[in-house]
Amino acid sequence: MIVGLPKEIKKQEYRVALTPAGCSMIVQQGYKVVVQQGAGEGSGFTDEDYGAAGATIVIEASEVWAAADMIVKVKEPLQEEFEYFREGQILFTYLHLAAVPELAKALTDKRVTAIAYETIQAPNGSLPLLTPMSEVAGRMSVQEGAKYLEAFQGGRGVLLGGVPGVPPAEVIIIGGGIVGTNAAKMALGLGADVVVLEKNGDRMRYLDDVFQGRLRTLMSNPHNIANAVRKADLLIGAVLVPGARAPRLVTEEMVKTMKKGAVIVDVAVDQGGSIETVDRATTHENPIYEKYGVIHYAVANMPGAVPRTSTLALTNVTIDYILQLAAKGFQDTVKSNSMLALGVNTYRGAITHPQVAEAVGLPYTPLEGLW
Repeated sequence: MIVGLPKEIKKQEYRVALTPAGCSMIVQQGYKVVVQQGAGEGSGFTDEDYGAAGATIVIEASEVWAAADMIVKVKEPLQEEFEYFREGQILFTYLHLAAVPELAKALTDKRVTAIAYETIQAPNGSLPLLTPMSEVAGRMSVQEGAKYLEAFQGGRGVLLGGVPGVPPAEVIIIGGGIVGTNAAKMALGLGADVVVLEKNGDRMRYLDDVFQGRLRTLMSNPHNIANAVRKADLLIGAVLVPGARAPRLVTEEMVKTMKKGAVIVDVAVDQGGSIETVDRATTHENPIYEKYGVIHYAVANMPGAVPRTSTLALTNVTIDYILQLAAKGFQDTVKSNSMLALGVNTYRGAITHPQVAEAVGLPYTPLEGLW
């Protein structure tokens, strides 16, 4: 097995899918790693670091894609990378196909075996390869929201924690999963008044126990969301349905009721967004836009702003799967690993994940029917 590591080409994406330490683990197991020149620079890893780990360094992305049996990436391939696809090649990355149906079609047309980090799922429903980036994005959502609440950024001029005699900001978080929990942790640490809206009663009890009553929980329904949104200084969208488009929980009419200069951070933008006025993804270069007097932050690759932390965290959770695929091949690995099987989005020209198929408007074929 030859593992390929191309440089990410999404605008201002500085993460890389493997650290030199991860490459070393693959090479020590007897497999080859081909790395594109400069792939790790944005995360602080040099070509010399990868060379010392036993990787082969090549200049062009086309050389990596042509040589590799399995491509490992961070972000979904962009249009200019579609030409590199070939039948039977394994692509292991964050795909978020619900938001890019044209990529789903390209993968099926070229019969690529595409495994999405974000749909690999444990029996308890957790998403182990999405978790570290969700932790980063959740923490960053408060960091970025606090920045854009500053007056010279167009915000209300509100300090999250307030000061003695002045009330703190109201932070509303929709979704109490990994993103929402980490956002709450940061917001509470800065002294904000935090409300989390969640539809799972057990999850609300967990949050109440973990935070010892320091935040408030509300059942997520249209009435409660509308009331909470109206009061928000900072609104964070933190909902996810694995493989599917994010549900639109905050309507345009709700956003119109928000305070002028309030801030929205929609972490679900890479799955289409959970807030109706988040109608486009933004970049780290131009991260915000204003609508109805409200600042919208809609960067689709938030963890890319802290690439060193993100790359280390990502390799920690992907490396075991990469080693399994290298050692046993796709079919044997997937047949013996039900969690990884749920990560398979395309195989032999078919969409093999039901939520993805529904989201992109293509037929669903169970993976077991393609052996």
